[in-house]
Amino acid sequence: MLSRQSIVAYDETQRPTLKKALLLGDAISDLPKVDNYQPHEVIEYGGQPKTDFQRYIRLSRKDMLDYSFGDATCPEEGKLLDHQPLRLNQDDYDRVQQIPIKKGANFRDLPGVKVGANNIVEWDPEVERVYLKSGKPLVPDYAMSFIKGRSPKPFGRLWWDETVPTVVTRAEPHNQIILHPNQGRVLTVRENARLQGFPDYYRMYGPMKEKYIQVGNAVAVPVARALGYSLGRAYQGE
Repeated sequence: MLSRQSIVAYDETQRPTLKKALLLGDAISDLPKVDNYQPHEVIEYGGQPKTDFQRYIRLSRKDMLDYSFGDATCPEEGKLLDHQPLRLNQDDYDRVQQIPIKKGANFRDLPGVKVGANNIVEWDPEVERVYLKSGKPLVPDYAMSFIKGRSPKPFGRLWWDETVPTVVTRAEPHNQIILHPNQGRVLTVRENARLQGFPDYYRMYGPMKEKYIQVGNAVAVPVARALGYSLGRAYQGE
């Protein structure tokens, strides 16, 4: 019988060596602390890069040899762009403030929530339900019922030593893990852009929600460059 093997991704007879995964801390730990409401599109970095990725992603357009913008210059070069989070409403902000600062924290850590059989949440009958100043419950019903009570995603915190599987187009924390590890807010547009491999000199335009959509719907920049490079080599017959 003929022996067949796949050589599309790599030679199956060779043991592939994977690079170390880029973790959340590697990508964003150098960015300054900001509040739930940060009105400025351009601010100072306020500190030095801490990782090789951060040193690279901060390079200027010229140093990164990116000619896609022609000879255009950026008046904000050396500044931090779009480091702004979607501003949470008061109720959600109050909820986020009570999510513990620890790995894996989410709405299940709030008072009155109990994890029962098959990892399904239920109300703790021994704990009186807590309400916010607005009169709405601290733990909303939709969090308890999301994916039939099996999901830990509502109001979930990311953590420094984790990879982020998906950069979302919406920044609401109601049904996804998007809270900053130790700040009371969602990830900023710039933090999301970092996770998509956008150099810091890229500037997003439009209302805040549209900026998140631009980043979330984009093909990750390193992937786009790799595809372009491969297509170029194929076209040249290499």
